[in-house]
Amino acid sequence: MSTTSWWATGLLFENCNCQLLCPGHVSFKQRCTHERCQGNWAIHLDESQFGDVSLSDLNAAVIFDAPQRMYDGGWTQVAYIDERATTEQRTALDDILAGRVGGPWAILGRFVEKRLETRFVTMRFDENGGEKRLVVPDLFETTITAIRGADGQTEARIENLHNVAHGPTHVLARGRTRCKDPAFNFLNVRTHGLYSHFSWNGDR
Repeated sequence: MSTTSWWATGLLFENCNCQLLCPGHVSFKQRCTHERCQGNWAIHLDESQFGDVSLSDLNAAVIFDAPQRMYDGGWTQVAYIDERATTEQRTALDDILAGRVGGPWAILGRFVEKRLETRFVTMRFDENGGEKRLVVPDLFETTITAIRGADGQTEARIENLHNVAHGPTHVLARGRTRCKDPAFNFLNVRTHGLYSHFSWNGDR
């Protein structure tokens, strides 16, 4: 494993085919809604540094297919990385998402059985209040819309839930994802979604 120092802050939003709330989000030892859990983590990096390489303002997504009890492993996974990234940035971000340099993705990587070749693609990230969207033209589109809380004004949230990739506050949402990747090819409509603001580094 590389000893390169790195850190990243940004937005992480997810959608899968589970009903609200995905049991696997609470604990991988819980059984998800369906026999397979299909979904994604979408990432927008606000600020990030990998050694001497800045990764700020880049986008990425990790698409997954996992068994009903995610803890059992055997996941299939692929990463999409913003084609705006330079060669050095692509290598650094791919190493992070594949878990080769520590951090949360090294922990999640323990469950991945089949990691497909990373795709470097055109990506468009949009954020409008409680709505977050990441689009890869003709291949992938995911959108989440935050759920309003009991006061009708602020968003419904989960606080202080243990999760290695997310920040401490998780905003609940409904999500929609269309993935046309030949290895996955799924459609989720009004299913589990949420987002948080994360802080990662190579130590956890």
